[in-house]
Amino acid sequence: MTTPLHIRPSTPTDWPTLQTLYPKAFPDEELLPLVKELLQDDTLSTSLVGTINNQVVSHILLTNCTTDQSKSPVALLGPLAVSPAHQKQGNGTALIKQSLQSMNDQGKVKIVVLGDPAYYSRHGFSPESQLSPPYALPPEWYGAWQSQSIGDIPPPCTGTLIVPKPWQHKALWLP
Repeated sequence: MTTPLHIRPSTPTDWPTLQTLYPKAFPDEELLPLVKELLQDDTLSTSLVGTINNQVVSHILLTNCTTDQSKSPVALLGPLAVSPAHQKQGNGTALIKQSLQSMNDQGKVKIVVLGDPAYYSRHGFSPESQLSPPYALPPEWYGAWQSQSIGDIPPPCTGTLIVPKPWQHKALWLP
């Protein structure tokens, strides 16, 4: 029997664990500078950790964003990290589900993500064509730009996503 995942808002005391979680979850990417900057930025909407037996095994961030053509409140999901020892056990799914509920409670109308289409499509995300990322994506990444609308009848959300400073590093949007 597996121990259930407990989800809670992250705290500053989680930082040492996050410093080990991200390199394990993303050995080929250096995401810690982004995570640290996001955690210190006032545009951060949500930061949740998943714990098992009081040990952090997963983490998700959502950032408040705007668009250049509408006033609709949007959030950018990412990064999402799950310890390799706890992957494929529903931990990422649970964090995404809780995050979507949190975004709905905060009045967001759309969540966007640049991520693996095979993974995020299982959570209700689909390719985004009305709202452009802040930087041009390479053709092989077009399917990775995805979104999910929140609420019953969300207003149109078009234009280009305007991201806060931590997300303005062009390298985050390129292979």
